[in-house]
Amino acid sequence: MNMDVNAIKQATRGKVWFDRLTQNFERIESGIESLQIAEGKINNQIVRVFCITADTQNRFPRARNGEVGLLEGWGLAHAVNQLIEQDQDASKKRGILCLVDVPSQAYGRREESLGIHQALAAAVDSYARARLAGHAVVSLLVGKSMSGAFLAHGYQANRILALKDSGVMVHAMGKESAARVTLRTVEELEHLAQRIPPMAYDIESYASLGLLSGLIEVESAEDPTQHDLASVTQSIAGAFEDIPQQGRCDLSHRLQAQNRQASLRVRELMKAQWS
Repeated sequence: MNMDVNAIKQATRGKVWFDRLTQNFERIESGIESLQIAEGKINNQIVRVFCITADTQNRFPRARNGEVGLLEGWGLAHAVNQLIEQDQDASKKRGILCLVDVPSQAYGRREESLGIHQALAAAVDSYARARLAGHAVVSLLVGKSMSGAFLAHGYQANRILALKDSGVMVHAMGKESAARVTLRTVEELEHLAQRIPPMAYDIESYASLGLLSGLIEVESAEDPTQHDLASVTQSIAGAFEDIPQQGRCDLSHRLQAQNRQASLRVRELMKAQWS
């Protein structure tokens, strides 16, 4: 199988930011080369950091470019579950930082037959249970945050931050795939995206949907400077400080953006009818 060099280069972003942000942290062995874990302090908050990175020797070829596959899904679930159990009786639970640079979930016959839907659902469940158990969860999007991979790793966070950079994109599928599914050209999709934010790929449009807690200006998303690292660390620290002050473990704050008012109204009507 020929490797997608551009995909590997893109997935390297996550590894770069992981290495820079955790250079003084303790590395934790996950047993999976593509699952990087470290623990340390950001201000006064003890944080465990999780990142999925490219592994060209992954035993599953479809998960060699930084995708979230079977190993990654079950590995995340196991590692987060361990943290929940370890902090079960702690007065102050450790925070969780998800560094997100995932081009997709892994597509393949082996993945489907071995239940990738269960592996990714297990990761989602673990992150959600950690959040509901009192672990502050923050995600930092540094590259592509696509499809089921983002749902499994990053989307369950109390707060989602993102670098303000053209290489940071959030969507259900790649442009070419979306064009095929909708029987349009990529150019037609890009034109529609200019007036329909949910169809756009740029991070500014995603922010308008109310799902981001902050966009962070950086000089270089590919090779962060010391100023970039300081700015991002400060934003992460601010997010961790803000979460307990809000006193809520749910994600209802995401509905407060102007572009989400229809969603909020639908929920209110459904709640009224259900009651």
